[in-house]
Amino acid sequence: MEAYGHLVDRYYARCLRYATRMLGVREDAEEVVQDTFLRAYRALAGYEHRDRFEAWLLRILVNRCRTRSQQEQRRRRTFGAADGREQPSDPVVQPGDPLRRRDVQSALQRLQPEYREAFLLKYVEELSYAEMEAVTGDRVPALKMRVMRARERLQHLLREEDDDGSGRVAR
Repeated sequence: MEAYGHLVDRYYARCLRYATRMLGVREDAEEVVQDTFLRAYRALAGYEHRDRFEAWLLRILVNRCRTRSQQEQRRRRTFGAADGREQPSDPVVQPGDPLRRRDVQSALQRLQPEYREAFLLKYVEELSYAEMEAVTGDRVPALKMRVMRARERLQHLLREEDDDGSGRVAR
């Protein structure tokens, strides 16, 4: 139990950062991360030691984020988008203008979930495509395409924001 506590200490912040950026709501991210660690603990007996623990844990986290994202999409279709929940507080870009960090986070949230996931795993979590494949179960060519499309879409959204001049990403 103590050894598992060390693993939680080691990976919690990284998992929370990814989940917050993926889901856009810190409370949802915290819940998903807690669920991830609980599921990982329960599944430790099935853990293959030939796999890196980090990749195995991220695979669980990515699947939990996918499930939460799908639940949120169903909820929005049923009840509408306005729910009064907080916007993300963990910006993607650390240095620089705080307004620009909000713009980037806002643009990220407007990406399709599979593009956002691929972008975050590649550029924020700094995984190789082989590691991304192990984490997501998706093939490398599909992941490369998603990363490329995510970059293009983000550039477009951020250019719209710059052209708009209002300090907000144009809708």
